[in-house]
Amino acid sequence: MIRSKNAASLFVLGLVLAAASPLAAGPGTQAVSREERRTIAVAPGIERVEIRRGDFKTGTEGDRWTINILLLDPARVRLVLARAMDEAVGTETTSSLSARHGAAAAVNGGYFRTTGTYKGEPAGLLAFGKKVWSEPSPRRTALAVSNAGGRVLAAVTAIDFAASLDAADGASHPVSGIDRPREADELIVYGPEFHRTTLTPPGGIEVLVENGRVASAIDGAGSLPIPSSGYAVSAVGTAADWVRAHLKTDSAVRLRTELKYDPLPPFEPEFLLGAGPRLTAAGRAAADPGMKFYPPDFANNRHPRTAAGVRKDGRLALVTVDGRQPALSVGMTIAELSALMLELGCDEAINLDGGGSTTMVVSGKVVNSPSDAAGERPVSDALLVLIR
Repeated sequence: MIRSKNAASLFVLGLVLAAASPLAAGPGTQAVSREERRTIAVAPGIERVEIRRGDFKTGTEGDRWTINILLLDPARVRLVLARAMDEAVGTETTSSLSARHGAAAAVNGGYFRTTGTYKGEPAGLLAFGKKVWSEPSPRRTALAVSNAGGRVLAAVTAIDFAASLDAADGASHPVSGIDRPREADELIVYGPEFHRTTLTPPGGIEVLVENGRVASAIDGAGSLPIPSSGYAVSAVGTAADWVRAHLKTDSAVRLRTELKYDPLPPFEPEFLLGAGPRLTAAGRAAADPGMKFYPPDFANNRHPRTAAGVRKDGRLALVTVDGRQPALSVGMTIAELSALMLELGCDEAINLDGGGSTTMVVSGKVVNSPSDAAGERPVSDALLVLIR
C-alpha cells in the first residue's frame, strides 16, 4: 500500500501490475492488467484508499472496478450506528446522517424496507445493547460492534432470536416480530424507538403496556400512540384472540427477548447490525449457510457492494465497490467481494446493503459513485466513523 506522508498530501498515485489479482478469477472475467491507487490521510486513525483496477482506456469494454476503502485504527476512532430520523422507520441519506452526527467518514448500513408506510424499517436484525429494534432474518449474519475499553471491537456472527409475552395468569405467547408490519395471526411489539404510533391499519387489537402493566386495550382502531415508558402490543387473528383472553387491563405482563449467537462475540456488543452474507472467516472465504435465503442473482451477478471487515493487524476496513456503471465500475459478485476482503487482509468480513444504497462519505463529501440515476439513495442507517 502506498501511503501519504502527511495530512496535507492530496494523494499518492501508483501504477502496478496485478496479473494475479483475485478479481481476475471467475467466469467471463478478463485478466486485470493495471491498477491505480491513491491513499489519503483523512484524520488521525483514518486513511482512505481509492483503487481503480482494470483498463480505463477502452470505452466501456472489459472489466474495471472502482473501489474505496476506509482503514481505521481501532484505538483512535469510534464506530457507531446512526438511524435515519433517529427512529426505526424512515430513510435519510448517508451524507445527511454523517453531517448530523459530525462524523469524519461513513458508509451505508443494513438492508431495509424500501416502500410503503414502513419504509426504512430494517429488513433483519437491529439491536442496541440488549434492546432489539428488529428481529433477525433466519440465520442471517450480523456485525457486532463495541467501543468499550478504548478501542473498537468488531465480529461477525449468526444470530437466532426468540421472544414471548408472559401474562399474569401464567399464559405465554410467542412474539412474531419487533417494530414491523403485522401479518395474519401475528403478535408484534412496538417500542417507543419505532415511531409516535404503531402505524397499523384498523383491525385486530392493540394493548398499551406501561411500566410492566396493561394500561389499556383497544379493539379495531389501529395506529395507537406508543407509550414512552413501555411498548404497544398489536395482534390480529388467533394472536388477537390470545391477547383478549389473557392481557387484562391493569394486569402485569412481561416481554422476554433472547439472542443466540454463533459464534459468541468475545465482548458485549454495543450494537448489532444484521446484513450478510458472511464473506470471510478465520482468514478464508466463508461458505455462509445463510446464502440459501438470498436469490441466486444476488450472489452471482455483479452489483455495487458495501462491506466491513476486521484485518489481521487489528485495523477495520469499510469498503465500497461501485457498479452498474460500465465506464467506471462493473461491480462484484459475492465471491469477488470475498476475494477482495481477503486481499485487504480481513480475517472476518461481512457484506452490507449494496446496490443503489452503496455510499461512502468522507469529510462531508460522497467519494464514491452511487448507481441510482437520482444520485445518493436515502437509507435506513449508516456506520459512522467518529474521532475518539
